Amino acid sequence: MLLCVAILSGCVSEGSSARRTTISEDAADQNYQLGARYYRNGNYELARDRLERAIEFDSRLVDAHNLLALTLVQLGQDRLATESFNRAIRLAPNNPDVRNAYAIFLCQQEQYDEAVVQFERAIGILENEETYLMMTNAGVCASKKPDPVMAEKYFRDALRVRPTHPEALIQMAALQYNNGDNLRARAFLERHLSANPPSAAVLYLAVQIETKDGDRRAATDYTNQLIRDFPESAEARILLRQGE
Repeated sequence: MLLCVAILSGCVSEGSSARRTTISEDAADQNYQLGARYYRNGNYELARDRLERAIEFDSRLVDAHNLLALTLVQLGQDRLATESFNRAIRLAPNNPDVRNAYAIFLCQQEQYDEAVVQFERAIGILENEETYLMMTNAGVCASKKPDPVMAEKYFRDALRVRPTHPEALIQMAALQYNNGDNLRARAFLERHLSANPPSAAVLYLAVQIETKDGDRRAATDYTNQLIRDFPESAEARILLRQGE
């Protein structure tokens, strides 16, 4: 009889523990979802509160640590953001999204070498199906350093993986333009425009390329398109002032 009671007590205890775990995980997920919603809406203080609650319920919730880090960046609390990024990486060292987010943060902090280390680790994760995105981000970071040779390497790597990736194409166009190679700049620009709708920034770069190349007709066409399609953009205002 005592043995049966002991066994039954053990079963009840294990069941209660499992239920408590499930409740905690559900509460963590609910708070995380609310935090994510607040973050998307720009309510960063509320997002922080919910994400911290999510972590209280489940300290191993990687997405909550990662999003909390991004929230703290928006709140200007870089030291705490670094701590949250590091916790997320310790919990999920093979999560490319976490390493990519941390690398972008480091690049914004002008810690370029450490940012490249994190980008490389994200790119090297076998399960990462979006290496071209991390390669492009690494190229943008190298451009800011500035290290145009490294930047071009990353952009070319990204285009080998995804030949039509729009951001890598336009970044290569801008890089070649800054290097004074208008022919290649135009080639990458045309590849971008052939597969993607133009933005104000892309059309402005097109105006710069054609102006520098001496093709006034093409420059005028791109100028007119930019002012017509994006009349309220900063690029359109710049061109209008230049025209005046």
